[in-house]
Amino acid sequence: MRTTFLPLVLLMFIAALSFSVAAQVDQVLVDKSKRRIYLLEQGQAIKTYRIALGKFPQGPKHQEGDQRTPEGDYILDAINLHSNFYKAFHISYPSAKDIAYAQQHGLNPGGDIHIHGLKNGYQRHPEFIQSFDWTNGCIALTNEEMDEFIRLVPVGTPIHITW
Repeated sequence: MRTTFLPLVLLMFIAALSFSVAAQVDQVLVDKSKRRIYLLEQGQAIKTYRIALGKFPQGPKHQEGDQRTPEGDYILDAINLHSNFYKAFHISYPSAKDIAYAQQHGLNPGGDIHIHGLKNGYQRHPEFIQSFDWTNGCIALTNEEMDEFIRLVPVGTPIHITW
């Protein structure tokens, strides 16, 4: 009995150790110019993904329908498991600054900006769809990456989006 007990205790110790050193993502950084999203823990990148953006990625989003991905500081505030895309993590766009700009210029700032997977029913190879910008202003990952992203990033995590 002792010979089977020791490996079990060792296995439980290793599992507990790996759980205790698991990364805690505390910020997400998007570099639109590099088409990359970085998961940060205490300022250090612990995971990087290639992303697809809005069809006109350079410059900040100012109005609904401009197909631009926002720039600035936001919060990842809700997960939608029933979207038109394979899972979606809502970005708190528009901010008060975005709304003020839109009002000043007589624009509708839009909203409904997410980090999401591929469109439901999409049949082509995921890496193909990530090779060009195709969203209406959102940030796209592959479905497999989206699963991991949701697993690693807590609701309420700040996100900084920059060119």
